[in-house]
Amino acid sequence: MKQKQRIEVVFQKHSDQAKKDYRTHLIATIECFRFLLRQGLAFRGDDESHNSNNQGNFLELLDFLAQHNTKIDRVFKNARGNLKLVAPKIQKDIVRAAASETTKVIIDDLGDDLFAVLVDEARDISVKEQMAVCLRYVNKEGIVMERFLGLVHVSSTNVLSLKVALEYLLAKHSLSLARIRGQGYDGATSRKRKDMLCESQMQKTIVALQNGDVSSGRDLNQETTLKRAGDIRWGSHYGTILSLISIFSSLVEVLEVIEEDENNPEQRA
Repeated sequence: MKQKQRIEVVFQKHSDQAKKDYRTHLIATIECFRFLLRQGLAFRGDDESHNSNNQGNFLELLDFLAQHNTKIDRVFKNARGNLKLVAPKIQKDIVRAAASETTKVIIDDLGDDLFAVLVDEARDISVKEQMAVCLRYVNKEGIVMERFLGLVHVSSTNVLSLKVALEYLLAKHSLSLARIRGQGYDGATSRKRKDMLCESQMQKTIVALQNGDVSSGRDLNQETTLKRAGDIRWGSHYGTILSLISIFSSLVEVLEVIEEDENNPEQRA
């Protein structure tokens, strides 16, 4: 009798509103991502629980945005409990999408022109060796540009390994080695010995777990390497000694490899 009160009409109305609310939530989330990425700021906080005084840059910025926008605030308060836009996995997905779009803009700006590559060492938080590659080129306005292209993990720093890694990264973005007209390297020392140390310790940990010599669980058996002692913080020397004791057998193995394989007599000694 009353068409506007029919069940399918009511469902459609709620469905359309849910889509609008989701889009509002998504856009607000992406705007926060863009700000943090542009400023090079960390996303996560040490304690992101509801009772935390500081939930980290992303959640705090999202909350700040809601406090100054009534529409966004309403959407956040009415959001379903299973909405995962703030989850770490979704954060990483959106950041990867942003990185992909940013790189696409750089490649489009380069076009079919010639370019130079700048290669440098860059370690991640787990002290794994990575090769950072930047492009240097002249854009359509005649301005020299230097733009970051990407990171490639390398376990070896010999010429062939670096060449393969560079070819892989360039091919990934449809760039040819034939277009390179310059190369720049900083000549930094390799981190391959730390990679070797981590690999040796990992294999020992796997065997210990299989034999039941160590316990497994959250935050246990994390990847470990030598810690550098600080010049003024004497507590750091204690941490260095603890790490040395925990990976001593692996350290001995790496030193034996250096003794046998190192080309430099001083390094062998």
